[in-house]
Amino acid sequence: MAPPLLLLQNLSLTLGGKPLLEGASLSVSAGERLCLVGRNGSGKSTLLNIAAGLVEPDSGTRFLQPGANVRYLPQEPDLSGYATTFAYVEAGLGPTGDRHRARTLLNALGLTGEEDAMLLSSGEARRAALARALAPEPDILLLDEPTNHLDLPAIEWLEGTLKTARSALVIVSHDRRFLQNLSRGAVWLDRGRTRVLARGFAEFEAWCDAALLEEERAEHKLDRKIAAEEDWLRYGVTARRKRNQKRLENLNAMRAERRQRRTAKGVRFEAAEADLSGKLVIEARHVAKSFGARPIVKNLSLRILRGDRLGLIGANGAGKTTLVNLLTGALPPDRGSVRHGANLLLAALDQGRASLDPATLLKDALTGGGSDFVEINGERKHVAGYMKEFLFGPEQARTPIGRLSGGERGRLMLAKVLAWPSNLLVLDEPTNDLDLETLDLLQDMLGDYKGTLLIVSHDRDFLDRLTTSVLAAEGGGSWIEYAGGYSDMLAQRGAGVDGAPISAPPMAAKDKPKIAATRPPKPKPRLTFKEKHMLDTLPARIEALRARKASLQSLLDDTGFYARDPAKFAEISAAFAKAEAALAEAEENWLNLEILREGSDG
Repeated sequence: MAPPLLLLQNLSLTLGGKPLLEGASLSVSAGERLCLVGRNGSGKSTLLNIAAGLVEPDSGTRFLQPGANVRYLPQEPDLSGYATTFAYVEAGLGPTGDRHRARTLLNALGLTGEEDAMLLSSGEARRAALARALAPEPDILLLDEPTNHLDLPAIEWLEGTLKTARSALVIVSHDRRFLQNLSRGAVWLDRGRTRVLARGFAEFEAWCDAALLEEERAEHKLDRKIAAEEDWLRYGVTARRKRNQKRLENLNAMRAERRQRRTAKGVRFEAAEADLSGKLVIEARHVAKSFGARPIVKNLSLRILRGDRLGLIGANGAGKTTLVNLLTGALPPDRGSVRHGANLLLAALDQGRASLDPATLLKDALTGGGSDFVEINGERKHVAGYMKEFLFGPEQARTPIGRLSGGERGRLMLAKVLAWPSNLLVLDEPTNDLDLETLDLLQDMLGDYKGTLLIVSHDRDFLDRLTTSVLAAEGGGSWIEYAGGYSDMLAQRGAGVDGAPISAPPMAAKDKPKIAATRPPKPKPRLTFKEKHMLDTLPARIEALRARKASLQSLLDDTGFYARDPAKFAEISAAFAKAEAALAEAEENWLNLEILREGSDG
């Protein structure tokens, strides 16, 4: 095996009196594709900064092969000191860099190179930083949330570019589809330490679940041991003081270990729900809206019913937020009408987090000020307890919002919006800055939400998991609704999301691609013989897999199993994870086939 280009070993780092990294390691070989996974605040960005040589750890070693070239994409690029975007990218090339490649990358990302570096939007700054990282064709690329503030065309372009790059990759991202398409290994940063999976992100979550299941078994044993030690301390012999002191120290260490494990499980989301709305939520009839000579929406008719989950997709600048404002009544149409159903209560998460005043204290943002309580579904909760559900410590209650990280601001906005009673939730880019675990919890909550959802997102996996239909921008103010999620839209449309990046120069009419969706979507095909056979046989397979899972679960429930035979326990745990994954896949296949059967002509 080739020696690693970059090796980090036994890193420890304490920030603000709190241990962040405790023995973390990372090895990157030539051409390797790794995703770095962990919840917000676990130290992923710090680990990348150490890998890039920008932060010095308290202890541990960093080794970089002589001559190896590393480039780092930070979450918040700093373009200060540069006059234009090209000057910023050119400065990162080095003495032997290719200026033509730098210009080509900027153009591919929708920038000319002449933009004022101090007047860029977040998305434009991210595009310039991507060009700067990619231009030198480094040996190692460290990418911290590369898809944040990018639209779908840019994300898919970036995927294609990275797939063909010779660079080794270490990627931190909340975008599951992006990680699945690019990674061939996973590094899990959890409570200061790293664990490595030699397979891509597609298999990470099943592996992680198996590891957590084994940890729960160990925690159960630890609880029993703590109970036994506490009983001994209360009723045991006290003559040997030194031995008792040692056992007391061990007990305190076990209690600290249990606290650390349980702290990692503290987040849960709950939405305050209002009474049900009427069956009709929103009806738009022949709606049109233009800004100057540019049409944003042209002759759109749409009915949204109670319980619908509509995703809005398109390139940046296509008018997704404008369309949401039209549908919710925040913006009047130029022509046509928008009618709302009865008893509609709306709560909205805006993309720019504009409603967060940087000077407002965290607890006041949640309570409105003047109170220490939040009311959720008729239940009064102390703000400290509600903060804890969103991974905020009580010491952060009086922290100004301006001092929170991007991920913390994202969680705060969710906590604020979910506290409002609603039966229509409008979420504009809700996945920005959230870690994968928080995304899972948000998806679970939205899956249980009894109201109606309008979601603007560039996260393909998020859309696939939640939406019942998507409304896609087709260009020229045309919008077409497709049944299902993003992947279903691709299958019906036969093409991805067209559209140039927001700051790209407009194309001449003769150069514009033909819009695939000017023709109606293809009718859904009938089930094939093979699909009908699968639909008939899947219920029996699902029952068999459920029985297999229950059988394995009963073995793992034996608290003495691990102590008797650790190797067998690991084998059964792996088999359980495999059965669980197979069951989830079979259930999803059955659901997809059932939907296809119901929607087919026969």
